[in-house]
Amino acid sequence: MPDDSNRRDVLKATAAAGVGFVAAPALAQSGGRAAPNPQTRYPSTPFPEQHQKWPALQRDMTPVPDCGETSYRGSGRLQGRKALITGGDSGIGRAAAIAFAREGAHVAINYFPTEEPDAQDLAKVLRGEGRKIVLLPGDLTDTKFCQGLVDKAASALGGLDILVNNAAYQQSKESIADISFEQFDRTMKTNIYAMFHLSKAAVAMFKPGAAIINTASVNSVNPGEELLDYATTKGAILIFTKGLAKQVAKQGIRVNAVGPGPVWTPLQVAGGQLPGKLGEFGQDTPLGRAGQPAELAALYVTLADPSASFTTGSFFGANGGTGAS
Repeated sequence: MPDDSNRRDVLKATAAAGVGFVAAPALAQSGGRAAPNPQTRYPSTPFPEQHQKWPALQRDMTPVPDCGETSYRGSGRLQGRKALITGGDSGIGRAAAIAFAREGAHVAINYFPTEEPDAQDLAKVLRGEGRKIVLLPGDLTDTKFCQGLVDKAASALGGLDILVNNAAYQQSKESIADISFEQFDRTMKTNIYAMFHLSKAAVAMFKPGAAIINTASVNSVNPGEELLDYATTKGAILIFTKGLAKQVAKQGIRVNAVGPGPVWTPLQVAGGQLPGKLGEFGQDTPLGRAGQPAELAALYVTLADPSASFTTGSFFGANGGTGAS
């Protein structure tokens, strides 16, 4: 929980950005720290209909997603670790990057080249705190780029012991008849092929104690009918995680997955939702709202933390209470 001064920082920052997020409740009268109500921690108001050309920029979304820029406080849990995060410029990847850096890790992020503005925004946040952040733009559908990305990150950071396979491609279509080969191919290459290439390269250099964290989805176990190709890859990610964890356990490497439900990220405004449906996004969860990337950051930190040494081959849901994990 942030202290009073940190709450003021959150309010100032969100007001300036026009986000209007609700700050955590005041301290309880007993003098203890009140935990935020998960129903009201962020607004449940439906998101306004909006669209950006893929892959979209977080900075241009309304409201701008909260990735923990002003709220996440570290405690040294990842001191000296070195991480590569794909899709690290925005959304869930950005939240993980911020949390990792504030827990003491050096971070390299990969992102699609047109997402450079978001990546530069993140770099300013973390470099201003004295953290090393390396920007590695590139297209994950390119096999050669994927095969060299791990080496580039390790070279720039002076080693590597955490890989977060987070980048994804998502386009909603009502029918299989509407899914083009080009869409299907990009979805598979971004979500599955890249994960395979990056994990293979990482395992070859990782030492005992290293960790791989894959971003799966609620769609891994409960596929949305409008996300046929995306859900197919997310189901594969779940099995890939469990199978790889068994393979590399003898090398002292842990592999786990996080399964987000509806979380407010650029995926949603760049074709991730059917036209006219954005206002319904997250409204059907038991908490009555979509999640914010910042709410998942602690899960990624925990799975990267060496203290979770007996946790591997597991899938952790973060879905607002849908129970789909």
